[in-house]
Amino acid sequence: MNEIHPTAIIGDNVRFGKGNKILPYTIILGPTEIGDDNIIGPHVVIGSPGQDTRNPRYDSSESLIRIGSRNIIREFTGIQKPCYQDLTYIGDDVFLMQSVHIPHDAHIMNKVVITPMCVLAGITRILEGANLGMGATINQYSVVGQYSIVATGAAVMKNVKPFCKYIPNKPISVNQYAIRKFGFIDFEEEITRYIINGEAPSSETICRIVSDFIKLHEASGREMY
Repeated sequence: MNEIHPTAIIGDNVRFGKGNKILPYTIILGPTEIGDDNIIGPHVVIGSPGQDTRNPRYDSSESLIRIGSRNIIREFTGIQKPCYQDLTYIGDDVFLMQSVHIPHDAHIMNKVVITPMCVLAGITRILEGANLGMGATINQYSVVGQYSIVATGAAVMKNVKPFCKYIPNKPISVNQYAIRKFGFIDFEEEITRYIINGEAPSSETICRIVSDFIKLHEASGREMY
């Protein structure tokens, strides 16, 4: 069963799993697929067309949004349909706080936290466990690496490496909080050498994380901090 408040508007071609709570005055337009045990709203809008200056009136009727399970999507957040690719995607265990803008073609991976009033531009990739501080802005095509953190109010114009702490006008440092939160204590020295000295990681675990990031970094065409 899903709990859908009577003031919510659910459009055609919206598919739910189970255990979802859709709170007052939330609007969800299709095609949208939503998993299990999500809390969405109040005043959330999911499924509006992407804001694309090249084609602001594009036909979004077949543009898909897919949202996983156990996410919290707080008030006044908007999630927009893709323009150029197949999907706007939210993974599992994501926390989108108040007034977050998720744009067309964005992919927000598992366990990401995006704090109030963050604005993402189109075709961004926010990878697993990343954390965006309040009011951060992420430029289009940017990749924010796994388990990294972006400072409050930061303007991100390049890609952010995994496990790092990005604060404008300061040297890149290690996100110690994420290392502890996500269980990477045994790899702390290896991660530190990767972030601070640019040494390639040696363990299979960290190599896999960095390799996944590098593929997206190279495909983005952007520089890296």
